[in-house]
Amino acid sequence: MGVSEYLRDGAEIYRRSFATIRAEADLDGFDPVLARTVVRMIHACGMVDLTRDVAASPGFGAAAVAALRAGAPILCDTAMVASGVTRARLPADNAVICTLSEPDVPQLAHELSTTRTAAAMEHWRGRLDGALAVVGNAPTALFRLLELVEERAGRPAAVIGVPVGFVGAAESKVELAQHPAGLEHLVVHGRRGGSAIAAAAVNALASDAE
Repeated sequence: MGVSEYLRDGAEIYRRSFATIRAEADLDGFDPVLARTVVRMIHACGMVDLTRDVAASPGFGAAAVAALRAGAPILCDTAMVASGVTRARLPADNAVICTLSEPDVPQLAHELSTTRTAAAMEHWRGRLDGALAVVGNAPTALFRLLELVEERAGRPAAVIGVPVGFVGAAESKVELAQHPAGLEHLVVHGRRGGSAIAAAAVNALASDAE
């Protein structure tokens, strides 16, 4: 018995996928920019109930889109997030930066008694102002980002905070959403998140083409 017939047209697969998501997911209450962002996030994880946990500040979509169109850099906590950003969708040939591979990061992590992902964010100093900051993996990175803002190391234009995990993930996203600095933000509350979801959000914000 051979392999059954299957759809091979990439464009049609995308079309049907997004149509299915829009038919099954509850997108009521999301503005158009956030709705298209959530659709891509769902596409990255296959879970239409993700909408229950998505939250954003009222000005997030406009702030993130404006920053990207103005050429703002995209600061990513991991190489997986950076690799998932589709460069052809970026509106201003934006720099996509991940500092995790900087040679001094392991030593910084040891000196600061933290994870390498959080230590790598020391290299975000001087780059944060006006940037789109994206945390898709490590809760410690999101906590550290908030500390950097408090230390006046810079203020990002918007933050995609969707770290994944069982220790600190839910708490770090609550901290972002409730932070007194009032950062424009997008989160997936609870344990869910991850690099694919984070990159999908960037790709949706970068272009309105599905």
